[in-house]
Amino acid sequence: MADRVRKVNYGYITVPAKAGSGAKALGELKDAKINMLGFCGFPTGGGKGQLDFLVPNPAALQRVARANKWKLSPVKKAFLVEGSDRAGAVHSNLRKLGAAGINVTAAQAVSTGNRYGMIVWVKPKDYAKAARTLGAR
Repeated sequence: MADRVRKVNYGYITVPAKAGSGAKALGELKDAKINMLGFCGFPTGGGKGQLDFLVPNPAALQRVARANKWKLSPVKKAFLVEGSDRAGAVHSNLRKLGAAGINVTAAQAVSTGNRYGMIVWVKPKDYAKAARTLGAR
């Protein structure tokens, strides 16, 4: 089975890098009944962390951000890849991008046994070309 590659929207906030900051933000999204496509959190230095929320409806994320007085980034774009887990699954997609001369800004992947998923970020100037290269819908 071929991988499914979707174009996705995300926004991010910056939070203090302390216990419970991510859980608090995720709780607000849960209470607003926002079912995310993906989530990524990582330290950015200076005692801060960045939380990326991949969502099917950016307007709903913006409403939650306003209600909580979060400084939400502008809506950004990434790719969500999913497919059957196999040796080289991540490699095959990143190899395609490299062969097309597209630099990957970041990528995260996880296996859940028989399936795998990956988020791929590229520079905005490369997004359309990356979408064609990956066969994104």
